[in-house]
Amino acid sequence: MDKKRYERPVIIKQYSGLMNKFGSSPVTKPMTEIDGIPIRRMVDEYGSPLFVFSEKKIRENYRKMYRLFKTRYPKVQFSWSYKTNYMNAVCSVFHQEGALAEVVSGYEYDRARRLGVEGRNIIFNGPDKNTASLERAIKESAKIHIDHFDELFEIIELTEKMNADVDVAIRVNMDTGIYPKWDRFGFNYENGEAMDAIKRIIKNPRLHLTGLHTHIGTYIMSADPYRVAASKLVNLANEIYKQYNIVLDYIDMGGGIPSNNTLKGQYLQAEQILPSLEDFADAITSPMFDLEMPHDELPTLYLENGRSLIDDAGYLISSVIANKRLSDGKRAVIIDAGVNYLFTSHWFNHKIVPGQQSGEFTENSAVYGPLCMNIDCLRENIVIPSFKKGDLVVILYVGAYSVTQWMQFITLRPNVIMVMEDGETELIRENENIEYINSLEKVPEILKNFSL
Repeated sequence: MDKKRYERPVIIKQYSGLMNKFGSSPVTKPMTEIDGIPIRRMVDEYGSPLFVFSEKKIRENYRKMYRLFKTRYPKVQFSWSYKTNYMNAVCSVFHQEGALAEVVSGYEYDRARRLGVEGRNIIFNGPDKNTASLERAIKESAKIHIDHFDELFEIIELTEKMNADVDVAIRVNMDTGIYPKWDRFGFNYENGEAMDAIKRIIKNPRLHLTGLHTHIGTYIMSADPYRVAASKLVNLANEIYKQYNIVLDYIDMGGGIPSNNTLKGQYLQAEQILPSLEDFADAITSPMFDLEMPHDELPTLYLENGRSLIDDAGYLISSVIANKRLSDGKRAVIIDAGVNYLFTSHWFNHKIVPGQQSGEFTENSAVYGPLCMNIDCLRENIVIPSFKKGDLVVILYVGAYSVTQWMQFITLRPNVIMVMEDGETELIRENENIEYINSLEKVPEILKNFSL
């Protein structure tokens, strides 16, 4: 029989009375496997810390959301947001499911092309498209979404220089009731700037307006702003049709639909307060039926969902380095994964659970990473059971932005694996080593010799 875990005795103040309206305190359930693969086995093979992605969950998320939109509007096209997670294996899963590539830089554009995505299947967003990347996008017939007038003027110059025509869309910002407004991107709807840009494009014989695009923000916690945004884009599309007899190919509603990751400062868990995916789908698709062009010419609805499709398909497994008591008596757990791997912990209270069966006693604790920085705190307060050195913890909802915003600081970035649908695990990114880091540096000859 296994020896029972020792738990030090602690006196806790008890309160008598009825259960409060929010229910009893949560019981922390361990996560000992991911898609049937024991996490201890994965750590033994690939090391700790370790990022894990579930192919099965990614495909399930995509198919569910696509079905919700496709059953509400007849013409729907998803495009995968590369900035959310541009691991080649992750992007390939989405492309296999039928998603286009949505990129916001020349670097991301190059990643998509190297992966085999043709230019015509790339949506090129963002305010910083340099001249070389614009030339390439024009040559390869990418879907260029113009962000500002300087970019529009440069595209006009390039089409004349290259003697080429180009299909373009514009990004539109607007007041949807969310503040602060995301008005630093695109052309404003309310002050007429968007229509001004549209007129300039239509009057130019080399530019062909094919779409309208908006992205109202990130982690939008209400469906109504999407209804407002869709209505305003539909109004623009109708105006274009009435004035110029132009039927747009598509209306792109961007992304921003939240995952069930809980923001810092939220009292309740995200899944208890966020609208359902059905609510978001209804809000976005309903205004599309106010389009006034013939039904057989309706624009395709494009969506650039990222976080809501990948967040719950990513996990970070980490090992306990130590336990200690802070000066105020609070327990602190030190693990081998820090904020350099999980930048998103600055604004999300990521769920953290034991990776093995633990004791029944729980205690409010702080969870710190291994960095020699006081800000390396993944959770300031979380009720978790006791751990011993070497125990595993699993951090959930880390699929979005973790492996694009992570950094090499004090510790090197770890292995990343994917649990495949067939039950096998595949290494999709190798951990860094000192040889790789040093291979990028150059030391001047005059600095190579020294004596201490």
